[in-house]
Amino acid sequence: MINMKGLTHFTIPVTDLQRSKEFYVDTLGFKFERENRHMVFVSCEDDFFVLTESENPIDPNQGDKHEIHTAFYVDADEYDRAIDYLAEKGIRIIKKEERHGDASFTGRSLYFHDPDRNVLELHDSDKG
Repeated sequence: MINMKGLTHFTIPVTDLQRSKEFYVDTLGFKFERENRHMVFVSCEDDFFVLTESENPIDPNQGDKHEIHTAFYVDADEYDRAIDYLAEKGIRIIKKEERHGDASFTGRSLYFHDPDRNVLELHDSDKG
């Protein structure tokens, strides 16, 4: 076993770095950190992820399925505001759900696509 201490970053594949940078930074509000010729580094609080140019086709889910996704948590007020904000930006919510009881992550979730059809989740936890 390896004793991990946390997550350094994760990578989201994209086909157009500038379009994705605008979406994740300008539209969704993540903080731009730096970029190079094939990667854009962004953060949210102390968490980082990298938008990385992919030469492979990106379509992790067929249609509006959402099983393969990246989740970000938000406060309840921000979750409610995000529903209207996404609609104003022309971003279609592909699914909304609430999980309670013995689910691993409980509360409200909504799912939508980024410009490359990667699925993103906004999660409002009911665990305070």
